[in-house]
Amino acid sequence: MEAWAPLAWQESYDNAGLLVGDASTEVEGVLISLDCTEEVVEEAIKKGCNLIISHHPIIFSGLKRITGASYVERTVIKAIQNNIALYASHTNIDHAPLGVSYHLAAKLGIKGQVLKPMRDALKALHYYVPATHEHSVREALHTAGAGNIGEYSSCSFTSEGLGRFQPSTEANPHTGTANVLSEVNEVKIEMIFPAHLTSAILTALKSAHPYEEVAYSIYSLDNSWENVGSGFVGNLEKSLSPEEFLVFVKKRLGLQALKHTALPKGPISRVAVCGGAGSFLIKEAMKQSCDAYITSDIKYHEFFDAENQCLLLDVGHYESEVMIIEAIHDYLSKKISNFAVLKSETNTNPVRFA
Repeated sequence: MEAWAPLAWQESYDNAGLLVGDASTEVEGVLISLDCTEEVVEEAIKKGCNLIISHHPIIFSGLKRITGASYVERTVIKAIQNNIALYASHTNIDHAPLGVSYHLAAKLGIKGQVLKPMRDALKALHYYVPATHEHSVREALHTAGAGNIGEYSSCSFTSEGLGRFQPSTEANPHTGTANVLSEVNEVKIEMIFPAHLTSAILTALKSAHPYEEVAYSIYSLDNSWENVGSGFVGNLEKSLSPEEFLVFVKKRLGLQALKHTALPKGPISRVAVCGGAGSFLIKEAMKQSCDAYITSDIKYHEFFDAENQCLLLDVGHYESEVMIIEAIHDYLSKKISNFAVLKSETNTNPVRFA
């Protein structure tokens, strides 16, 4: 899961990751759900699954006591009593490539790109290595995750030069003599890498590099990571009238009802979406000239923020994210085949319509 959605991509307020259980326990079966409730834990027990992967973390704020006084405490107690581990992939999988908003957009046939790419998620590595070891060190870094840009892997830039250094009497140089200035044909290699892999990248560099002291620099980049971030934006397969668009969204998402602003006069073609509570992206959707923006949990006064320039649709929190269950199931089923990966049959949506 963290190869797809690293925990470093979660928001500071979030609590994604392994919440209950021993990380060394052997997995026997996985149950995937949007939420983790007592009913979901009971379903996992019946189906022989000892790991529940949910989108929403059952433990979000701190627990000062676990006495069964709330549904959160009762769920945790039931999981522990039955040796069931609880794992959550929340805002990190919101931000991940092919994450929640991507799959919401796919339900509507929208093809496009991330609405608001993540910043401060990329770094650049510059290092110097003798020409004789250029290939081996570069490959070690690629294996560790450096040099990937979009759909391109093993990306780097090399420039040649002459390296100089003088070892001390205490040094143990790969080449050169103590107190003698050495000159070596070296190359400078530059490559980009995800910021959350910094530790692994440096470990790979120092392990593969022949020098006792490795010369390198790491820079934070202003570049946005175009495939990682919040929301998704693109065009419908064909333009629809506002009335047709509402019917289309309700049908595709299986909605009983939805909330929206006043219908515009023109057609709906360019649409942005954000699974879950996405009112923070209303201005971004307007900035990118969207005809409509689909999300959930829009507050009353936030509907005014559209200023009749963009049709806002609140489709419900559960309804905007439930498709991630299928996505996680497909992902894990392809990656791991030695135990059952099951989709929960429990409807955890707490909202009902009269």
